[in-house]
Amino acid sequence: MGVLKVALVVHPGVQALDVAGPIDVFAETNGFVSPEGRYETLLVARDRAPLRASNNMQLLPDLSFHEAQSPFDLVLVAGGPDLPHVEPDLEMTAWLREMPTRAAVYGSICTGAFALGHAGLLDGRRVTTHWQIAAKLAEAFPSARVEPDLIYVSDGPLITSAGVTAGIDLALALVRQHHGASVAVAVAKRLVVLAQRQGGQSQFSPYLSAPADPQSAIARLQNHVILNVGQRHTLQSLAEASGMSPRNLARQFVRETGITPHEFVERARIDAARMLLEATRLPLKSVAFDCGFGTADRMRIAFAARLGVTPAQYRQSFQADEALE
Repeated sequence: MGVLKVALVVHPGVQALDVAGPIDVFAETNGFVSPEGRYETLLVARDRAPLRASNNMQLLPDLSFHEAQSPFDLVLVAGGPDLPHVEPDLEMTAWLREMPTRAAVYGSICTGAFALGHAGLLDGRRVTTHWQIAAKLAEAFPSARVEPDLIYVSDGPLITSAGVTAGIDLALALVRQHHGASVAVAVAKRLVVLAQRQGGQSQFSPYLSAPADPQSAIARLQNHVILNVGQRHTLQSLAEASGMSPRNLARQFVRETGITPHEFVERARIDAARMLLEATRLPLKSVAFDCGFGTADRMRIAFAARLGVTPAQYRQSFQADEALE
């Protein structure tokens, strides 16, 4: 494997985390791989003039669209809060339209999917974006198959990610693909993030406790828990689902993930509840029931122990954020 050339497309009002998140993943990866397998990341924009991100941070592109004609291994379009609502940048659209001949893999982070849509690159493809804007993406590009609950989607050469920090998930998935699970986990630990959230924006599968082999019996069991988070899960029922004895399951689960099955189930329930609290106005007792806590009191105790806030306080913080928009 040679040096992997990555182009990150930026534009005025770009979301800074959409840019910094993947770049930091690739930069940290370079410390764990040989020089021949390192990433070389360049910012590409309409021209080389400094531009302001949505948080007013100044970014300096490395190449203009006119200059960035050589092949890339990967091209990603960063999103921005205004991207779904403004007229497309014609120069960026023209440059992106050539992606199938310019890059082996290309895609977007968060609302960067809208730029790909204007270039005709979403037609007939499975894609995702920030869950809050997924319906608008589907309306704007009806030929795309929008998956609003997925962290990231790979469809042929096209890869798209959900909102903002999901760009880190996408970058880690690419590192895992290029350099293996051990490197991806090492990078995630350096960045103090989850190494592999499998499934959707409303699901939870911690990278730092995921087995190295995603096809292993433990990985399949984790997926079973995630897909059935509202059910009652005991060591006995999990053992039956995995085809192991309870004692063997407990030992193997800890050996492969570093946590107990009970710990994983509780984390899965908390994260599923967290996403419902962010995205819906369901009563707390309904959220607790749907996520397997049984009662709102049990959910409150789990949230207080794990997150340091109650479910009501957690939801209120997001309602306050919405009031500022």
